[in-house]
Amino acid sequence: MLTKEFGKEAESSRASWRDYYTLTKPGVVQMLVFTAVIGMFLSAPGMVSWDVLIFASLGIGLAAASGAAVNHVLDRRFDEAMARTRGRPLPMGRISERDAMAFALALGLIGIGMLALLVNALTAVLTFLALIGYAVIYTVYLKHTTPQNIVIGGAAGAAPPVLGWVAAQNEVHGYALLLFLIIFLWTPPHFWALAIARKSDYEKAEIPMLPVTHGVAVTKRFVFYYTILLVLATLLPYVTGMSGLLYLAAAMLLGAGFLFYATVLRKTDDNRIALKTFHYSISYLAALFSFLLLDHYILVLWPM
Repeated sequence: MLTKEFGKEAESSRASWRDYYTLTKPGVVQMLVFTAVIGMFLSAPGMVSWDVLIFASLGIGLAAASGAAVNHVLDRRFDEAMARTRGRPLPMGRISERDAMAFALALGLIGIGMLALLVNALTAVLTFLALIGYAVIYTVYLKHTTPQNIVIGGAAGAAPPVLGWVAAQNEVHGYALLLFLIIFLWTPPHFWALAIARKSDYEKAEIPMLPVTHGVAVTKRFVFYYTILLVLATLLPYVTGMSGLLYLAAAMLLGAGFLFYATVLRKTDDNRIALKTFHYSISYLAALFSFLLLDHYILVLWPM
């Protein structure tokens, strides 16, 4: 028993800063912070104050990283069963669950504390709720109990632009909720495309993702339907006067690309198309929000 425990300590002592960095899911966190920053800038007619921009970005980013690290801890045994995730630091034994959880709690406390003390209380509360929604409600319950896990749990991932808006304005605005809706509808086709490509992994881990419980054909139809809803939702910023013609043109062009991939995916059995759809969805969201920001400042400088 002592030898076994010593072995675990020895393994965790080999952890590098890169292992802890991996626990934060940096790619995901970068996208979350990016959409939060866009929310901040869209909320203001001019520039956002530098202190809000810096401290809100750091606070939201640290809270998101905390949720990601908690996810690593709670999903360790499932990650061990999946080829895509078995190389993560916890399944490989480079970091112990205790150290990973301590790291996650430290990130969360610093992030939420920074938001409460240096930004505003409403942002801190909403960020904490989003953290709990992802790290606990989604990871512990939804992910392992319902094939609609990513739909319901997607609310936490859709929160950052609202958090950014609240950080800058200390209020939840209707336009911020439009941004929330867009990411909320983007999440299912984005993640289900990956789930189709990694169906065997989810089967081995006994995670009830939609392709596992209802089959790939049904999932492809849902990807297509949600993509239609997403494209329609992306027109709302223009319809409501939040954005102008530049954004509208970009949203229609980018949406046509997403619909193309969703249509091809529905008609083929090639898993490479599922992965291409997944990767396109990431570029799609980044480009869509970038055009929202560009259009916003064009309207500020040259109002219609």
